[in-house]
Amino acid sequence: MSWQAYIENLTGSRNVDKAAIYSKAGDSVWAKSAGFEIAASEISEIRDGFDNPTGLQTKGLHVEGVKYFLLRSDERSIYGKKGAEGLIIVRTKQAILVAHYPDGVQPGNATKIVEQLADYLISVGY
Repeated sequence: MSWQAYIENLTGSRNVDKAAIYSKAGDSVWAKSAGFEIAASEISEIRDGFDNPTGLQTKGLHVEGVKYFLLRSDERSIYGKKGAEGLIIVRTKQAILVAHYPDGVQPGNATKIVEQLADYLISVGY
């Protein structure tokens, strides 16, 4: 399966409206939804936030120039929220998944599908 197919599976669930897969180092995009543009500085902040969440806690989580309130940050997952929409970001052995859910989607449903994809990628060595 191509990396783009994983993005299409996430967005096809209707629990995620846009997503991207980056290398764990945050230096390359493997696949993304059309128009989902995360700045290099934003992906760097995310990458660093897995190991040291202080920056995300003090400055917030930023994606596409939008500031999200940080709900959770640990070595595997980062969750952010802005109003009724939010982000689920998960780090695997070799990748960082970034997914956005829109207003009208239950956060738990979006979280479940993104975390399941991360579990699968980890199970196959990614």
